[in-house]
Amino acid sequence: MLYLDRGDAEASLSDKALKENLFKALDKIGVTPEKGKVLIIPPDFTRFHSKAGLLTSFAYEYYGEAVTDILPALGTHYPMTEDEIKRMFPGVPLSLFREHKWKSDLVTLGRVPESFIEEQTGGQLSFDWPAQVNSLLVTGGFDLILSIGQVVPHEVIGMANHNKNIFVGTGGKEGINKSHYIGAVYGMERMMGRADTPVRRILNYAESSFGKELPIVYVQTVIGRKESGDLAVRGLFIGDDTECFEKAAALSLKVNFQMLETPLEKVVVYLDPEEFKSTWLGNKSIYRTRMAIADGGELVVLAPGVKEFGEDREIDRLIRKYGYRGTEETLKAVEENRELQENLGAAAHLIHGSSEGRFTITYCPGSLSQAEIEGAGYSYAPLEDMVKRYNPETLKEGFNTLEGGEKIFFISNPALGLWAHKDRFTQ
Repeated sequence: MLYLDRGDAEASLSDKALKENLFKALDKIGVTPEKGKVLIIPPDFTRFHSKAGLLTSFAYEYYGEAVTDILPALGTHYPMTEDEIKRMFPGVPLSLFREHKWKSDLVTLGRVPESFIEEQTGGQLSFDWPAQVNSLLVTGGFDLILSIGQVVPHEVIGMANHNKNIFVGTGGKEGINKSHYIGAVYGMERMMGRADTPVRRILNYAESSFGKELPIVYVQTVIGRKESGDLAVRGLFIGDDTECFEKAAALSLKVNFQMLETPLEKVVVYLDPEEFKSTWLGNKSIYRTRMAIADGGELVVLAPGVKEFGEDREIDRLIRKYGYRGTEETLKAVEENRELQENLGAAAHLIHGSSEGRFTITYCPGSLSQAEIEGAGYSYAPLEDMVKRYNPETLKEGFNTLEGGEKIFFISNPALGLWAHKDRFTQ
């Protein structure tokens, strides 16, 4: 059922409007603060700009003590710090927050059969897929599970959120690894910006077959930019089925996707140091721009907060060992190395983080050394020098012509959009 459908490509929903519309939808759901037990599943700090934190605070205000648990959908990310929780979820008690442990504390609701995976990947992969969730969802006895987040183009599944927030955000090692690998092998450029993809169909299969007993309602935002560069909430969609996701995804494609007439020769991306501390996250700079960059072009990544490759120690080790070498070399490494076979998520990330030799990737990290960056397969440039040359405080979004005539395309936050030129994207 669709409880709320608000917004369009020109909308700018205020915080007050978000609260009013959320409360209207919660009134319709029927779980009352006086009689009910509520779990909220928001994103973590890496989705700070989603407005999910504020919506979580509003939901807590509505339900009060009926909210007994808040489980940030960490996936494989680091647990949130107290400071991050306080910033993202104002007014919500720290005592309500639980840490998702993606290698333990799981329940497998069922397994999507191998035959379905083969069908969705055109026979490229043959294994089944576990529908794993944090055990709290099953054992907590909840009357309502509110899954809150942002729909935006995504490299693994096409469009982020909806049941991805459940099966990946609160999922387990096997499910996360396999879903990422399915998307990588199928082809990132065939996925991004599309609501209907093989990975999405697999998650939909899992939800309809094994997740019907979970009382999940999805609260989803679509965030865009005004001409001034400021962020705006373009849409809010709330429902317990796929309709709210499909509506949000359609709006996100209008709001978050920029189609370019010609390929870009040079792209400069800035990674906010509070949001991007690893290439695991920072490589959104690659995922979201690869369809826009010309063959032989260059991507410059200004990454003052990047201090590591993977947030998980083992994934960090694997990235350092195998590097971002492209699909062919990575698939060969998977075939020959058990440690990658047992960590397909890392293998998928290695594929995602490569330009496949089409363009140069120059990383300018705050902490990683030149040897570390070049060892992982990227070019290196000193951050201090490149920030002087490409100052993120003075550059405007999109096309810039610098002193001396150099032309670049600047992106201040790659997590908020998807860029492509018309020859590389087809609906």
